[in-house]
Amino acid sequence: MAAVKLTKNEQKKQKDQLKQFQRYLPTLQLKKQQLQMVIRQIEHEARHLRSLQKELVAHLQSWVAVFHENLSFETALRLDHVVVVDKVVKAKGNIAGVPIPVFKELTFQPIAYDVDKYPLWVDRGVESLREIARYDAMIATLEKQIELLGRELRVTSQRVNLFEKVKIPETKENIRKIGIYLGDQQTAAVVRGKIAKKKLLVKASGEGVA
Repeated sequence: MAAVKLTKNEQKKQKDQLKQFQRYLPTLQLKKQQLQMVIRQIEHEARHLRSLQKELVAHLQSWVAVFHENLSFETALRLDHVVVVDKVVKAKGNIAGVPIPVFKELTFQPIAYDVDKYPLWVDRGVESLREIARYDAMIATLEKQIELLGRELRVTSQRVNLFEKVKIPETKENIRKIGIYLGDQQTAAVVRGKIAKKKLLVKASGEGVA
């Protein structure tokens, strides 16, 4: 704990600081709670999307079973050359003062293919791969949101702990110490005043007898 001046001015300064800390702390606590709640919601949404993605893959077992045909295609005809991501379109969002990316859409390069050169499952396979890629992009965006909000949550939690466990107790202790010191000084001043008054009375009394 840093040394403080044992003066009335310092006492006022410490009391003003305490009021600021006590006024600011509830805001920090509310922000911490909001971030925790939002992060839980996003984590739940990400789990839901992963579940839907897994379900989609499961529903495509008939396609997956013949997917090995893809390996027998010429390199230029393989599906990873047909389904190519162009870009992930994101908007800017804000939660509790934290800028976050918000998924809008996933675009693909417009690659045409000759259905005559593919088996019957190709259209379904291409659309499914695109849908799976969309899930990947959405989940990745949510994970980025969690990362950014988690970082802010750590900083906010540190500030809450700083105010609760350090600043407020320290300031209260400073005010207590200054109050005790000033009280002692006041008591000492009163005692000195009484002693001085008594001496004056004794002196006046002696002069009167003379």
